[in-house]
Amino acid sequence: MNFFTLFDLPETLDVDKAKLSATYQILQQLTHPDKFSTGSDQEKRIALQKNSQVNDGYSVLKNPLARAQHLLSLRGVDVKDEQHTMQDTAFLMQQMEWREALEDAQNDEDALWQFHTDVTQTIKSEYSHLSELFNEEADVTILANALRKLTFMYKFQEQVQQHLDKFED
Repeated sequence: MNFFTLFDLPETLDVDKAKLSATYQILQQLTHPDKFSTGSDQEKRIALQKNSQVNDGYSVLKNPLARAQHLLSLRGVDVKDEQHTMQDTAFLMQQMEWREALEDAQNDEDALWQFHTDVTQTIKSEYSHLSELFNEEADVTILANALRKLTFMYKFQEQVQQHLDKFED
């Protein structure tokens, strides 16, 4: 299912979040199963399915990474659960450097916060680059590789956050 079509949004990485939210509210009202409580079993089942699609669509479209994965899947490439190895050796070397730096910084809260800031900035940059690639209708291989980099960055940001959370306890 094309969630962009469901929410009447253009197929771009950058979505109008206000329109997404407003459309979600409308679709929720139209498809909520309680509206069909007096309907036939088939009507109830259809309402439940449609409401589930609305919820799934909203969940995908509000999350930048999931939205990018969905856009790529609409172009015939599913990278959501893949275990593909990156071929970009420069990026692989960067990953190793980041992991080593994270290991070195794991007991230094200030260093971790700086690291978090740097990773967040890299995510913004990679996201912007990916958005441009989608807008330029780049080759799906190029899109998939850019999405893999962004996916790594989000996962890495979670790892940095886990180390920061240790200082909260």
